[in-house]
Amino acid sequence: VAQYNASQLIVQRELVSRTIRHHLTERAKDFHILLDDVAITHLSFSPEYEKAVESKQVAQQQAERARYLVLTAQEEKKKTIIHAEGEMASAKMIGAAIQQNPGFIELRKISVAKEIASLLSRSSNRMVLDSSSLLMNLVGENDKAKLEAAAAAQNKK
Repeated sequence: VAQYNASQLIVQRELVSRTIRHHLTERAKDFHILLDDVAITHLSFSPEYEKAVESKQVAQQQAERARYLVLTAQEEKKKTIIHAEGEMASAKMIGAAIQQNPGFIELRKISVAKEIASLLSRSSNRMVLDSSSLLMNLVGENDKAKLEAAAAAQNKK
């Protein structure tokens, strides 16, 4: 075993085992001993070599982790870019919808109010909300002034 270096013992284990088996079988014949099989089961190395092997394994694991982190960061970057592109397209579509139909904002307000009401209806807490709390203040400033004037006129009667 001593004629081989540590890396040969590990890499060429089968060749080393055959050579040792051959030498031991020849030597055992001198003593009238018949060997069926020889197996290398335990090899011990110097502490320096064991530390070097361990350091190499740790370095490989760290390199593998760094590779994983880089791949993860690249995937996160792609995800962020795709999300931003989707948001940009959404903003363009909403802008175009608002230009083509000013009532789109009112429809969005109603949709959000429905979502809020649905969420609150599933809650175990009880609360009282007015239309402004649900973003339902759909009456514009001009319409509000007209409604106040009409209410004032109604109260005078």
